[in-house]
Amino acid sequence: WSDLTRDDIQVITANPKTSGGAKWNILALWGSVTQARGTPEAAQTFVESVFRRVPVLPKDAREASDVFYKQGQGNVLINYENEVILASQKGDKQPYVVPTDYNISIDNPVAVVDANVDKHGTRQVAEAFTQFLFTPEAQKEFAKVGFRPVEPTVEAEFASQFPKVEKLFTIKDLGGWKEVDTQFFADGAIFDQIQAKISQSK
Repeated sequence: WSDLTRDDIQVITANPKTSGGAKWNILALWGSVTQARGTPEAAQTFVESVFRRVPVLPKDAREASDVFYKQGQGNVLINYENEVILASQKGDKQPYVVPTDYNISIDNPVAVVDANVDKHGTRQVAEAFTQFLFTPEAQKEFAKVGFRPVEPTVEAEFASQFPKVEKLFTIKDLGGWKEVDTQFFADGAIFDQIQAKISQSK
């Protein structure tokens, strides 16, 4: 993570005000400090240092990929692991690094919405589909397009594709989404403070 603060580096990441992916990027940076027992002040200083090397803030993760791969801006792209793997599969092969000391698990929840399935009489098929997503068959398909499998046998099968992370933390470790959104992404919160400080120093 610390390489992202080098003076010879320009970092491409999306804007967390418009991109869910960019929120994860900031939280990964932040957590790489706090999960290693660093203080919130040290984490904010680190995130600010990285964002001083961000020349442009694309609106979402896919646009950030385009800025990096197609427009050739920046030396480093912070993005979802699966986006990088997908770009590689499409011919945009670039070396990539997964920080394996500390990293954040980006979980993609699935739910059966009672009101909808009851209204349409689709509960049985919806529940069956939800269960299917966690089978080896489905997990292999996810792994093929860059999503880390959670089913143990598939995880073992694709282990060479996904470097093992020593400390994989979650949004819960940072207080949960309600707290995180208020602390980091609300108007005047940490991200705005960082951007204001960067603007003032230009």
